[in-house]
Amino acid sequence: MIGQLYADALAGEAAELEYVDGSRVTLETAHWFEPIPGDEDLLSRCSSPTLDIGSGPGRLTVALTRRGVRSLGIDVTPRAVALTRRAGGFALLRDVFDDVPGSGRWATALLADGNIGIGGNPEALLRRVRQLLGPGGTVIADVAPPETRSRVDRVRLRRGPLVGEWFGWATVSASDIRRVALAAGFTDADCWAAHGRWLACLR
Repeated sequence: MIGQLYADALAGEAAELEYVDGSRVTLETAHWFEPIPGDEDLLSRCSSPTLDIGSGPGRLTVALTRRGVRSLGIDVTPRAVALTRRAGGFALLRDVFDDVPGSGRWATALLADGNIGIGGNPEALLRRVRQLLGPGGTVIADVAPPETRSRVDRVRLRRGPLVGEWFGWATVSASDIRRVALAAGFTDADCWAAHGRWLACLR
């Protein structure tokens, strides 16, 4: 989702996520701005300080700040960072695989809204996130329902004739998250359903 098409989508322009087989789904960016069902289950499990990875326009980063939880959003898109700051949250233009402030000291890392798919390699992503956490730190993530097949897709953004570059995006099922978490060096993972979403806590 990197690039001008993503930035435009955050500004309200229509966009689709296109798969290599030609299928498309609408990119529902409006859901990233306002609280959605299940957010409370994520937020209530966050401790200070929390790192919101792929924070987008900052829905969760801002909500945590308002609760008195020290939080930082990181995103690879300048518009997303600007929107978070405008809404009252702290955010930096940063890739999770680059240098991140507070490395080794975060109490919680958020991978909300499917962001466990970042990079198309969930085990590699979780290994990196584990490096960012302090002792006893946790990851709170959205995962796909248990009946979903875990997979890696090649996708790109499209708006009419305009297309972005292809990139890898992973889907991890609630049935598979414990296996992936253990392979990445975590000791345990729990899953639960909340308001139509499946969430996981990795320790």
